[in-house]
Amino acid sequence: MDIRELRYFAAVYRERNLTAAARACFVSQPSISTAITSLEAELGTTLFIRHKKGVAPTASAEQFHALARRIIDEADAARNLFRKPATRTTVTLGLMRTLDVPRTIALLKPLTARADIALRLVASDERADARIISKTMLRSDEHFVALWSERYVAALPPSHPLTLKEKLRTADLADAALIDRCHCEQSEFFGRRSHRRQTAAIAQSEDWAMALVAAGVGIAIVPEGVARGNPDVAVREIEVKVEREVGLAYLESAPLADALKEFVRKLQKQRLARTALRG
Repeated sequence: MDIRELRYFAAVYRERNLTAAARACFVSQPSISTAITSLEAELGTTLFIRHKKGVAPTASAEQFHALARRIIDEADAARNLFRKPATRTTVTLGLMRTLDVPRTIALLKPLTARADIALRLVASDERADARIISKTMLRSDEHFVALWSERYVAALPPSHPLTLKEKLRTADLADAALIDRCHCEQSEFFGRRSHRRQTAAIAQSEDWAMALVAAGVGIAIVPEGVARGNPDVAVREIEVKVEREVGLAYLESAPLADALKEFVRKLQKQRLARTALRG
């Protein structure tokens, strides 16, 4: 096995999806599949079980992940051990508050791994070289490079009676206590019924929304990545397909820093590869 295979394994373990792992590693899906197959053959065990929505790690994968992660971190530390300090360019990225944390971490790693870049993260409404935002937040003078799309789901307290249903309709939530976050995507689910919603609380962040759901205060309609990453809430699909597209936005009139130009080129190349695979 080599470090590249371990990195691909760690990406699949994190994303639970081969296509998403390929996007995170800026490679094609067959490259990911080949690496996993090679690892399984060398280790003599099955690491992932494939299903309709992606893959699930086996007990062997759970055991192997901690070791693989340690090897990857030590390899990165060894690579940086004798590097001479370089002149660092500060790159400022604005992040919206409701990003899927694992996806964002994977996205930023190619930038944080570079010795010539000092990455600075600010809120999405602050001055920045580029922003990672929902497309609905895009300004008229900005260019947008799509990163991922994610649907909205219902996050419920585990003991809530609506957890007995596999999928929720708008009518199911008509009289339910809801945690409001004032996102336009969320309002698409309720439509004209929005005035009938019972607001139990207003959360200023996704972390607070999930904490309030876990405490039994109410139900929140949130991006799937946010809900799935919280073990203290129950997650249910909603009948109305509400999605948001997250991407990198930057001013069309202002030149990008060289580091961001390379970053954008990789994103665009990756997007073309995904389009070709779908075609």
